[in-house]
Amino acid sequence: MQSTATLSRSRQRPAASALLELLKPVTWFPPMWAFLCGVVSSGEAVVGQLGIVVLGILLAGPLVCGASQVVNDWFDRDVDAINEPQRPIPSGRVPGRWGLYFAIAWSLLALAVGVLLGPWVFAATVLGLLLAWAYSAPPLRLKLNGWWGNAAVGISYEGLAWVTGAAVMIGGALPDGRILLLALLYSIGAHGIMTLNDFKSIDGDRQMGVRSIPVRLGPARAARLACWTMAVPQLLVAGLLLYWGSWPFALLVVGVLLAQLVAMRRLLRDPRRFAPWYNATGVSLYVLGMLASAFAVRALVGAGG
Repeated sequence: MQSTATLSRSRQRPAASALLELLKPVTWFPPMWAFLCGVVSSGEAVVGQLGIVVLGILLAGPLVCGASQVVNDWFDRDVDAINEPQRPIPSGRVPGRWGLYFAIAWSLLALAVGVLLGPWVFAATVLGLLLAWAYSAPPLRLKLNGWWGNAAVGISYEGLAWVTGAAVMIGGALPDGRILLLALLYSIGAHGIMTLNDFKSIDGDRQMGVRSIPVRLGPARAARLACWTMAVPQLLVAGLLLYWGSWPFALLVVGVLLAQLVAMRRLLRDPRRFAPWYNATGVSLYVLGMLASAFAVRALVGAGG
C-alpha cells in the first residue's frame, strides 16, 4: 500500500497522457504537410533520403510545433482558465511549473534533432522556436497583436517548414525562387487560417487583453478578412502556375479554391458557429492546393523549366 508521501509526490507529477495532450498532436499536421510540400517541390528523389525526410517531418511536427503548443499553453494558462478550463495546465493535471519545464526541455530536444539534419535545418529550427517563444512569451508576446501573432505562426508553420523541406532535399542550398514564392504566398494565406482559429477564444481574449483579429474587428469583419486573406494568395498561385505553363495544376488550385468559396458562404452566415467547421473542411482544401502547386514546381524543376 502506497504511503501518503508517495501519493502526494505522484499527484505533483503530470501523467504522460497530460503531457501528450499539451503537445496537441492534432496541430502537427500543417507544418508536417508544408515540409512534405517542400520535399515534393524540390524535384529530388526521396529514395535514398527517406530517413532524412522522416526525421525532418518529425522535427517540423511533433518537435518544433509540439514545443510551440506547450509554450503557448503555459503562457496562456490564465486565458485558458476562462476559455477552456479543462486543458492540462488550468485543470491542474500538469501542476506547478511542469508546463514551463516541459516547454524548455522539448525545445532543447528539437534543437538537438535539428543539429543532426545539418546547418540549414538547425538554423530553421532555431528560427521556428524563436518565433514560437516570441508568439507566446513576454516581453514580445506577439499573440497580443493579432496582426503580428498570426504572421509569425503563418511563416513558421507554412513558409519556413516548406522552404526547409526543399532545402534538405537539395543539400542545404537555397531553393528555387518559385519554391520561395509559393511558400511566401501560402504563409500569407495561413494568416487567415489563424484568424479563424482565434474565434474559439474571443471571450477570454477580450477579458485578458489579447487583441486578436476577431476581438479587434468583431466576428463578421474578421471572418470576411480571413476569407480574403486565404483566397487572394491562392488566386495568385494559380496565376503564377499558368504563367509558368503548368495549367493542369493551375486548374486544380482554382478547383479547390472554388470549393473553399462555397464553404466560405456558410462560414460567413455565422462565423462564431462555423469557424471550427471551416477549419476542418476549407483548410483541408487549402492544403490540397498546396500539394498540387508543389507537384507543379517539381515538374518544372525536373524538366529544367
